[in-house]
Amino acid sequence: MSAISRRTVLLTGLLAPTIAYGQHFPSRPVTIITPFAPGASSDGVARIMGEKLAQLLGQPFVVENRPGAGGTTGLIALARSSADGHTIGIGATGALVINPHVPEASANFEPLRELTPIAKLVDIPLVLVANPGAGVRSLKELIDRSQQKTDGFSYGSTGVNSSQHLAIELVKKATKANLVHVPYRGSAPAMTDVLGGQIPLCSVDLTSAHPHIKAGKVVPLAIMSARRVDFVPDIPTFAEQGVPNVEVSAWLGMLGPAGIPNDIVVRVSEHIKTSLADSMVRERVRQISCVDAYLDSSDFSAFLQSQSAKMRDLVRSG
Repeated sequence: MSAISRRTVLLTGLLAPTIAYGQHFPSRPVTIITPFAPGASSDGVARIMGEKLAQLLGQPFVVENRPGAGGTTGLIALARSSADGHTIGIGATGALVINPHVPEASANFEPLRELTPIAKLVDIPLVLVANPGAGVRSLKELIDRSQQKTDGFSYGSTGVNSSQHLAIELVKKATKANLVHVPYRGSAPAMTDVLGGQIPLCSVDLTSAHPHIKAGKVVPLAIMSARRVDFVPDIPTFAEQGVPNVEVSAWLGMLGPAGIPNDIVVRVSEHIKTSLADSMVRERVRQISCVDAYLDSSDFSAFLQSQSAKMRDLVRSG
């Protein structure tokens, strides 16, 4: 046998297990770690995707909730799991691209180095809403009245340096609005206090606010997207109301531990794309006020780097 032939045989032998592994993945149930409690947007998306991926790939996809530290606890657990593709997880904006730039929230965890991007899943529009008793029906009215009030208007968010918080800080800088931040441990308690009149405003995800907007219990003042969202078409953007560059959204992506084989990443990503192209899946995603926003592994990785740089600058400017 020639030297070339021997090298070819050796190389083929080394590659064969990897190729076979990708072809036969998954060989057992897959765990999807979601870093928030049941009922959160990430939990709903994980369950929708898990059901569809199970149909497509022939193995159960089991959601495991690992809440804590603004989504970081679940991602650390994911990073420490076996890199064989049978444990994947949902990552959200804060834990992936904001917390790493906040020393007290980073937990010495570098998600973009310790995790493998698989696919971006959905965008979650953010919205500023008011209790009807606050007496403001538009963004302009809020800005004008806040400037006239010595103590301004309080607004709740999901926590210091969350997307919801940083977006309103951009508004304050652009307009000199007198808005006072009240951090909460999530959208639900912030929304509860607005509904109860304990605070007049909150900046939250549309998933949390949408039922109360439809019921007329809160007044939507502005959506934080670049354009209006088709299933809440009456809510104007900040830019439409004279406040540009407040284009901040929450989003969710699927990731695996560092070192997960690329053929498995591609296989899962392609099936996620197929899942999000399914009309029934898209409708279920819309029902929890999310927007399908698929990116493959490569594009999602580039997106994460871009978002991390943007959020780093926002955190430092604050």
